[in-house]
Amino acid sequence: MDEELRMAQVRVDAFLAETELSRADDGDCPYLPDRTSRSEGFCVLDELDGAAYRALMDRGFRRSGLVIYRPVCAGCRLCIPIRIPVATFRPSRSQRRVWRRNADLHVEVGDGVATDEKYALFSRYQLEHHDGTMACDADSFRRFCYDAPVPALELCYFAGRRLIGVSLLDVVPGALSSVYMYFDPDESRRSPGTFSILWELAYCRTRRLDHYYLGYYVPGSRTMAYKGQYQPAELLSGDGHWRPFSAEVDARTPEGW
Repeated sequence: MDEELRMAQVRVDAFLAETELSRADDGDCPYLPDRTSRSEGFCVLDELDGAAYRALMDRGFRRSGLVIYRPVCAGCRLCIPIRIPVATFRPSRSQRRVWRRNADLHVEVGDGVATDEKYALFSRYQLEHHDGTMACDADSFRRFCYDAPVPALELCYFAGRRLIGVSLLDVVPGALSSVYMYFDPDESRRSPGTFSILWELAYCRTRRLDHYYLGYYVPGSRTMAYKGQYQPAELLSGDGHWRPFSAEVDARTPEGW
């Protein structure tokens, strides 16, 4: 392990041992029916270096805006952190078709900036894919997508001059972490979400990065189980070690996770 990451893990473990994390009240699970959810975490009021954030992800945490959190649901451990080892990833036949279908797109990589055009695209995406259940006023959009306490990138996907998708990524030593992707619902036939993951994995390879973090894999979830389609992958087990993805991980609480 790189010395920078090893020292970051020591710092993070000490912080977690000494800090009483805030816990959210139980609410409806956003991924699985008839379940409740609970999370614990903290808010970052300053900056968080990339090594520390990677160490937090290796302890099961993710971020939403300035909030660093992880699920601690009673009786359920189905939100399983997943990452893709870049060097060994091989796209499936259907993923290769998606890649070819989007050969006309070009991608611009830069710092994230909220604009009216992006907000309009985000709002359309929310109405189509989340039925308005997520807050989508302009201020919530900016906080959710562009308040980043860690180094971040924005990837803008264009068909000609028309913006059709935006992907947000966190930059950590040796890896990228997918934060969120929103796109024009009229372009759904392109499978923009799939294409963005494939493009970002290729981008990781050109930068010689080891891993691409994909957030939580939730077996049995209509919206989160798709992450298991990117193989080979690794899942973070309950003992804090990354282990090879197993097809046997399903909608039951996996033993050892």
